[in-house]
Amino acid sequence: MVMRRVDLRSDTVTKPTETMRAAMASAEVDDDVLGYDPTAARLETEMARIMGKEAALFVPSGTMANLICVLTHCAIRGSEVILGDYSHIHIYENGGISTIGGVHPRTVKNNEDGTMDINQIEAAIRDPTFEICYPTTRLICLENSHAHSGGRCLTVEYTDKVGELAKNHGLKLHIDGARIFNASVALGVPVHRLVQAADSVTACLSKGLGAPVGTVISGSKSFIARAKILRKTLGGGMRQVGVLCAPALVALEENISKLEGDHQKAKILAEGLNKIKGLKVDMASVETNIVYFDILEGSNITETHLCKILEAHGVLTMPEGPLKMRLVVHHQISESDVQYTLSCIQKAVIGFVDENGDK
Repeated sequence: MVMRRVDLRSDTVTKPTETMRAAMASAEVDDDVLGYDPTAARLETEMARIMGKEAALFVPSGTMANLICVLTHCAIRGSEVILGDYSHIHIYENGGISTIGGVHPRTVKNNEDGTMDINQIEAAIRDPTFEICYPTTRLICLENSHAHSGGRCLTVEYTDKVGELAKNHGLKLHIDGARIFNASVALGVPVHRLVQAADSVTACLSKGLGAPVGTVISGSKSFIARAKILRKTLGGGMRQVGVLCAPALVALEENISKLEGDHQKAKILAEGLNKIKGLKVDMASVETNIVYFDILEGSNITETHLCKILEAHGVLTMPEGPLKMRLVVHHQISESDVQYTLSCIQKAVIGFVDENGDK
């Protein structure tokens, strides 16, 4: 019987702390669709301040938040958005911008660090004089930190350049900031400065910050007013939503300071994995709380088999593709959990090789 559980599948798996549960129980609430929920209003005001924007809006999920932002910027069906070929919006959000919003994605190759080449972004912008054939480019999307690149962070300098490019061409810039607080801590740059060039930004509260539910959109007052209508259209208008916003306020107060520790533990985990024969981590990619590692050819174990062995020992992980796995550290993972995970992985890899008679 497994007595220990170490859940490294994602930073979305955290459980509400006792402080969060107490805040949920005592939250002051109202109908947020008919008027405003006072606790939601407090959270939205605080998030707008943190992001350096005029206003903010609480929504149930990051996927809905990104969808609302893209559709608000691209109100005319057939508009086009430029985004990374490995961006979360393009790969992991069910193609919602196309199926629901009629927005056409034009992808630019993501570099290993999560950026897109500025020149390639500019080349992807449609010539407005040929609108008889082309869709109209209206928006550029960035992701910070960039999940599929291993949690790599986009710098202020890069984001400003993309923002300047967008402005010069009359476009809007949206930042998918699901882990923007991780990027801020890793770079040592305030969040508001990281997103200064953006016309809209989403920030997830249920990942690194550990709240149970929710993402907040920030932007201008006029943008948020239009986004609120779309939230209702998509079924995201909620009633006594203060019970969800209360633990999010606790997360802002208590868990931002824990992100640096998450990053340090991720680096310890990555360094330990690199010492296990048959595994490899690109250490340069480990900037925040996400660790990808490769199972080298000839190791005679697959990512699926390794996941099953680890699960039997209480360690939950995610396969990311052929011979590739992802581990994500969060504030409920201790240094002891990291060492236990490394021990289990080493035993699994070595044990499987020995069992199959391969040295």
